[in-house]
Amino acid sequence: MVQSMLINALAPSSCGVTCGLNEECRRNFVQIKEPHSFLGIGKSCLCSYGGRASYLGAFDIPRPGSWRVEAGWLFKGGDKGANLDASCEQSEIANEDILMFFFEIDLATRVQYALNLEQYDIAKQLRNKLTEVESEVIKLRENRRGPAAKSEAQDMAISILRLRAELQNAIQSEKYDFAADLRDKISKLEAESLTASVKARAFENAQYAFRLGQKVKHKLFGYRAVICGMDPVCCESKSWMESAKIDKLTRGPDQPFYQVLVDAHEDPNLLVAYVPEENLLAPVKQDKDKFDHPYASFLFYGMDGAGDFIPIKQLREKYNQRRHELPYNPQDEDDGKDA
Repeated sequence: MVQSMLINALAPSSCGVTCGLNEECRRNFVQIKEPHSFLGIGKSCLCSYGGRASYLGAFDIPRPGSWRVEAGWLFKGGDKGANLDASCEQSEIANEDILMFFFEIDLATRVQYALNLEQYDIAKQLRNKLTEVESEVIKLRENRRGPAAKSEAQDMAISILRLRAELQNAIQSEKYDFAADLRDKISKLEAESLTASVKARAFENAQYAFRLGQKVKHKLFGYRAVICGMDPVCCESKSWMESAKIDKLTRGPDQPFYQVLVDAHEDPNLLVAYVPEENLLAPVKQDKDKFDHPYASFLFYGMDGAGDFIPIKQLREKYNQRRHELPYNPQDEDDGKDA
């Protein structure tokens, strides 16, 4: 499985031993006076400080057979007790999904850079590693959403046709016990096929109230956040849904859920949350206040004129979302002439 790590590095020795950057990382660390954070795979780390993110060191991904999942948080908070609070929507799976997305982009960029320099052997090695990461991303996505619902429903329909043919042969051969078993299998498959078809339509025809990069506010907990991912239904585990009391929601789990980046100044213990649509509010007025998050620099180009974030092209393609265009406001042009 995928090894994804999020490490707090507060001393050069910690960084040198844990992320394997050693001399290069130590040289960079000398220039950084404030605590900073590293996230990475193998010997590659994303160094995040001062609102910026940059890569240090070479990408060295271990063999797929030795990969395992380890997701952590940049900030560690104490236990807030059993009462329902913002931490109930914290999602390790969403955090891991974002990190793997970043690793995928970074590897693709390194492949292109190597090709530009005509370093074809290096480009081939990186391309192989990128293929490994892409396969793991697909596995993670299937673990969250299940197999592609549309193809799953089609496969089930083919299986039902085959079983019905076998049923007809069993009846003609007077193998009634076998025919009864086949009827039970067909009934079960038809029910599963209906569920898969409904899920496929949900993913294809999902209607979202919020868009990528939009600033939102949590209706219950009050923190500011930015949308960085979305699912048409809840794709978390049953244990997570029980902990987050999803069954108590008005719309339950069958509503859009959003991966959101939480402003680090408002809740440093909750960087990534998985929030149901009914718990989010769009700001009444444009929110152009400062928003800090270590992931923002690689998920978004920056902020637009309305204060929302502009998602990178790869993020829009991941969720099949169109580019958002700000409506034309003549007042803006007049204000520019006055200035």
